[in-house]
Amino acid sequence: MTEKRPEAPEQVIAARRKRLANQAEITSFAARGVLLVLLLCVIFGIVFGITPMKNNDMSPGIGAGDLLLYFRLENELRAQDIVVWEEAGTQYVGRIVAQGGDAVEITEDYRLKINGSVVIENNIYYSTPRYDSGVEYPLTLGEDQYFILCDYREGGKDSRYCGAVDRSEIKGKVITVIRRNNL
Repeated sequence: MTEKRPEAPEQVIAARRKRLANQAEITSFAARGVLLVLLLCVIFGIVFGITPMKNNDMSPGIGAGDLLLYFRLENELRAQDIVVWEEAGTQYVGRIVAQGGDAVEITEDYRLKINGSVVIENNIYYSTPRYDSGVEYPLTLGEDQYFILCDYREGGKDSRYCGAVDRSEIKGKVITVIRRNNL
């Protein structure tokens, strides 16, 4: 029978140092993982948002299934900005066509008028019918109110359906579109 010899103190110390170094690496890795998760929560909870386009209300530019990345901290919204907004718990996407102080009218022959002038929209291929939703025209927008229309004007839910959209209802400005067929 062979007896097990006691290890030298240097070997015991080296083994303990190695074990402590491994534990420190694991702890450091876990801390970095937690920090990364917190950073992503802040970035996508406060600064940016991401949402899928649920329908074809913004076609042909944005199709159903495309992912929209939007910036939540945008202070200055302008006409032609595409925004994500929420009405009665439902999220919508649309294009701002008028802002505070503007008078908006949709004529009987399906034309969009802002401040008495017919708007010529080169990137919109559909007429803009009125909806029977109780919105009275001409509609004068108050401060921090926007009139938002979908690009696919025939059937999309937008300001023709629910009226002016307050700034507080706008979640953010769309900054990029990730096409579903590129994923």
